Amino acid sequence: MTIPPAFLTSLLYRYNKPTEQSKPHVTLTFAQSLDAKIAGRGGKQLTLSGKESMVMTHWMRTMHDGILIGIGTALNDDPQLNTRLLPYRDPDPSANGHNNPYNIPRPIILDTKLRLSPHCKLLKNYTEGKGRRPWLICTEPSETSEKTEWLARRDTLDNAGARIVVLQIGHDTEGDQICLEILNLSQISMSSSDYLPIPLVLQTIHQLGISSVMVEGGAQVIRSFLSQNAVRSATSLVNTVIITIAPIFVGEDGVSYNAESGPSSVYKHASTAMFGQDTIVGLIPAYPNQDAP
Repeated sequence: MTIPPAFLTSLLYRYNKPTEQSKPHVTLTFAQSLDAKIAGRGGKQLTLSGKESMVMTHWMRTMHDGILIGIGTALNDDPQLNTRLLPYRDPDPSANGHNNPYNIPRPIILDTKLRLSPHCKLLKNYTEGKGRRPWLICTEPSETSEKTEWLARRDTLDNAGARIVVLQIGHDTEGDQICLEILNLSQISMSSSDYLPIPLVLQTIHQLGISSVMVEGGAQVIRSFLSQNAVRSATSLVNTVIITIAPIFVGEDGVSYNAESGPSSVYKHASTAMFGQDTIVGLIPAYPNQDAP
């Protein structure tokens, strides 16, 4: 296969239309077992997808400007978030901005406390010209006792090649610190200081030029994106959900996304396809006013 599968092109064609939305088109995608588990005990990485569906996922990456994960996934998996499984082509740096034959989405990591390793594969690939510069989305601690260590980590990651994007609410924009005012903070789920307000994250990366983003997890990020749809009446935060269902059971020790408002409540079936032994299900918003990217 030398082009994206028809399953993806038919499902994602909608976000190529002009839009006045203040956020990117969001594609939420993850692999799960038959018993709805997405990771092993304690968030341990599981290889759920077969080869064919993994190639499909890599094609999906070429169709987005950004790819977003949480810091838990970044630390546990040390992912590359690239397109290495796709067929060989001669690289075209002038077209892609890196030494890769395909578009690679911008890595975006939700990392409130800047815990990403400066030696991770994402930063290594960037410095070697094999990937895009990762963005770390964070907030600056208010406590003086925490700020010194945070500033040291910020400088270390900046020197390693990361772009640090600091979210601040209700302040002026200064340099790379993107500051947006959100009036309905009561509608934003922030169960601890480790979690970032998803609507603010999406508005921020949209201002930075991301028109489409692929969200790959892990469990907490998936829960955050799905649960936000329950408190928004105008448009859905997530425009497309693509779930890879592997024909295995993980058991009760596995980790599930356990969203209070799961895909079935606000999404409808759009298409289903088989890739190898895996079943891929595509969902779109169930209500017409949620269908805009």
